[in-house]
This record gives sequence, C-alpha cells and structure tokens, in this order.
Amino acid sequence: MNRDVQDSGSPIDGDPPLLKLERITKRYPGVLALDQVDFDLRPGEVHVLFGENGAGKSTIISIVAGALRQDGGRIEFRGQPIDLASVHHARSLGISAVFQEFSLVPQLTVEQNLLAILETMRRMNGRERRARARELIDQFGLSQQKGQEARTLSGGERRKLEIARALVTEPTLIMLDEPFSGVDPIAVEELQTEIVRLRSESGIAILLTDHNVRETLAVTDRSYIISDGKELRSGPPSELVRDPLVRKTYLGSTFQGNEFDAPAR
Repeated sequence: MNRDVQDSGSPIDGDPPLLKLERITKRYPGVLALDQVDFDLRPGEVHVLFGENGAGKSTIISIVAGALRQDGGRIEFRGQPIDLASVHHARSLGISAVFQEFSLVPQLTVEQNLLAILETMRRMNGRERRARARELIDQFGLSQQKGQEARTLSGGERRKLEIARALVTEPTLIMLDEPFSGVDPIAVEELQTEIVRLRSESGIAILLTDHNVRETLAVTDRSYIISDGKELRSGPPSELVRDPLVRKTYLGSTFQGNEFDAPAR
C-alpha cells in the first residue's frame, strides 16, 4: 500500500484516551499470559500489537472485547473505569471486535449475515435495517456478492463482511485480530484502504494484531511489541523499525524499513 493514502484524519495529541489499560494481568493454568500491560488509544488512532504466537496479543483483544476477564489491572473507556463483563456489554459501550475465527453464519448470504445483526437494533425499523445493510455492502465493495452464501466467499471477502458486521452497531473502537492473515495481496490492499478510510472519515479508533509486519505498519500510528505477556517496546513505525532490540527479538536483522522513515502523515 502506498503510504500517501494516509493523509488525513490525524488524531489530536491533546485528546484524552478513548481506551486506557493500566497494569493488566491475565493468568491461565501454569502461564502468566499478560504481565502488567499498559497502553492507551485515542479517537482516530490506529495501533497494532505485534508479537510471536502466545505473546498475549489476542488475550488483550479478548479482554477489551469482553470475552475474557482480566485477573488484575484497570480498564478505562471514555475516561471512566469499566468492568467488561461480557461481549454484549462491550458492544453496548461502543467496542466491537473481529476475531480470527470464521464468525459468519456460513449458510446465510452476505445480506442476511448483516441483517441478522441489524435485527438486534431495536431503534431501527425493517426499512432502515435493509438500508443500513445495503450501505455497508456498498461501502465494502460486496454488491456483487450480496446474494452469495458466506461459505462461498473468498478469504478477503469474508474478512470485509466480518468488519462490516462489526460496524453495524456503529462502534467508536473496533479491534481486528490478524485481518491480513490468509488473504491475497489485492485483498490486503483493499483492507488497508478501508482501515485508513474508517479512521479518516469516521474517526473510529482501531486496534490490530497481525504477523504481516510491513502491511500493518503501513496503516498504523503506533505499534507495540509484546513478548512473554509484557510490552517490550512501543512507538511509531519509524522508531520501531530502527530499534536494535525490536530487530533482534522480532523483526530480524535483515528487515528493511526505509519506507517508514518519513512520518505517516
């Protein structure tokens, strides 16, 4: 993706955090998955969590999405301490997530998958729900596939539909767990463009995890390297790709990141 796409929608440095995590810990049997993790995310920012498998990235997203409960620490959303007891509660606050697992209803069409979520929006009538479904289908370039069953979609089309479903409730924070995994290069570029558009036009805060370093850095404002449940390093892409410890432990010594020398915007 050409980094010139990122030319608008920059968050204001003085904005208070939309999401703030303080000293978050999470234990599984015999494993300390998260160890005193801190970070914050402001409206209109795109942040990414990098790390090896098992580093704790998906655990962070699961906790913020309400799918897991942390064992220690504090979470604030919109400046207020919150207890994310369930996915439904998180969604009611404006937090939505797309996980790696195939979450669509396979035998339903693209349009039906969206309407199934829209039917939970009691403030909308049937006509408004259908109109919102059409709007999202057009937004994600799925008009030709709207009558297809979800199980027949390509990897990139499924990912777009999953993100569209997550946007049904008009969240202020959307989290994407490895959105570029298992999709072809053209679909990756389309997803990159959509992430930038969401940030610049809607001001949605976005938190990503991914192993596709170059593609993910191209659309992010700040990156975190997570290792053994701890934050190893954090900073803008231009800093992290030059950090000796990051290169030694995650990127590798041969990683070339010259395109990240200039600021994203």
